[in-house]
Amino acid sequence: MTESAPRRRIGGLGTVLVWVYGILALAATGRSASQIITRFSEAPLPYLLSALAAVVYILATIALIASSSAAWYRIAWIAVSFELVGVLVVGTLSFLPAAAGLFHAEDTVWTHYGSGYFWIPLVLPFLGMWWLAKHRPALVAAAA
Repeated sequence: MTESAPRRRIGGLGTVLVWVYGILALAATGRSASQIITRFSEAPLPYLLSALAAVVYILATIALIASSSAAWYRIAWIAVSFELVGVLVVGTLSFLPAAAGLFHAEDTVWTHYGSGYFWIPLVLPFLGMWWLAKHRPALVAAAA
């Protein structure tokens, strides 16, 4: 009996998630770099939050790709969970009148729950958590 090739870790929705995270990582990196270089003194908090979002999206992308390892799987959960908290906290604060001075319209990826990015930042962590829950490293190994 021949031994079958190991199952590929990411496919289907996982591939789409990795691509979307990668695109958001590039978008947030470009946006934050441009904001910090050209207008940092205008709104330092939103621009630093954009940079933080970029780092989170980069880490989530890498962790999702490597999530067949237990350590990277945990890192993926941490990154995606942090992303969810970030988008919920920043999104909520950006609507509060008392925080209006801190957030300028659409100045971070997470402002208004990611409305400047068609609310993808709000939906993506839920999809990421669902995908991670369905693709635990032990479950993949047991299925092979």
